[in-house]
Parts: sequence; structure tokens; C-alpha cells
Amino acid sequence: MADEKLLIEKALSGDPIAFEDLIAIHQKNIFSIAYRIAGNQNDAEDMAQEVLIKIFKNLNQFKGNSKFSTWLYRVTTNTCLDMKKKIMKHSSYSLDQNLETDEGSISTEIQDNSPTPEQYAEQNAVQRAVNQAISNLNDQHKKVIILRDVQGFSYEEIADMLGCSVGTVKSRINRARAQLKKILFQNKELFDEFFV
Repeated sequence: MADEKLLIEKALSGDPIAFEDLIAIHQKNIFSIAYRIAGNQNDAEDMAQEVLIKIFKNLNQFKGNSKFSTWLYRVTTNTCLDMKKKIMKHSSYSLDQNLETDEGSISTEIQDNSPTPEQYAEQNAVQRAVNQAISNLNDQHKKVIILRDVQGFSYEEIADMLGCSVGTVKSRINRARAQLKKILFQNKELFDEFFV
């Protein structure tokens, strides 16, 4: 097409009207390719828009070795396929609907393993009861229980902090845990108070 060749030359020299006329010739085919790849009008419109931008930016890469329409459709196809991959990668699905596959329907319901409000309240109640029981320990036992079981320090670190041997730390922790257990069993009402 001699007319198309002239439009290409003018568009390459920066004539925006020539570019619009050139695109007008191929616009339906660009959209048609985009629609076939996208499968829906909204994505096809976005793809066609992206194709036009690419063609505008890269028109100088058309060397005339093939028909302009061949080059244009290659750009269109590659751009649309790239966009389709991005769309598929970032697709979102409603968790309220089942996914339909060739093998049938798949439930998208996600199991919630987090504690129920009742379980959460119960955990908090246990924590409060244990904290209250710890507060009833003597200072020496309170320190080692907090450092080891609450803060998670090693026996060696606790020994350094308290300036005693690791054996002494272990012995104090054993005695503190035994005392804590005794307080919790003796004061069963601590649990009853929090579980009412």
C-alpha cells in the first residue's frame, strides 16, 4: 500500500496525524487480537492501549523488511501475551465462590485455625493465672522463672546475670517450677476466677 508507506514515513518524521491515520487502518485488528488473547473486553482494551503505546514508541524499529501489518501484529501479539501473563499472575479469586476446573468444582474455603474468641479468652485467663502465681513466688524463684521460662535465656546466660553457677541456676529453676506448680494447685480458685 503506497498510502500506508507514506503514512509510515510521515509518522516516523513525527507527524501525529499520520500516526493516528496509520493506527486507524489497523485498530480493529489490534483490538480483535487483544480480545482473543484477553477473553474479555476490559482487559482487551487495556492491552490494545498498551500496544498503541508500544507501536508509538518503537515505530522507528520498523525497517520495512516485511509488511507493516506483519510487524504490527507481532508487536500486538507479544504485548498482549505478556500482559496476559501478568494478569494471570496477579489474578484474584473470590473466596466465596468455588473454582471450576475440568475435573469439577473446588471449594476455595480457607480453614481458619486461629483461636476462637472463647479459646483466646481462655488462653488469656490461663496466662493471667500463671502470672499471678509467679508473682507469689519468692524473689529468687521469681527471677529464674522469668529469665528462663518467660524471657527464654539459657542456663549459662542466667548464671552470668545472677553471678552463680549453671548448676545453681538449674537447681533454682527446678525448685521454682515445683513451687509454682504447688501454688497453682493450692490456689485452684485462681483458675476458677478467670474461667467464670
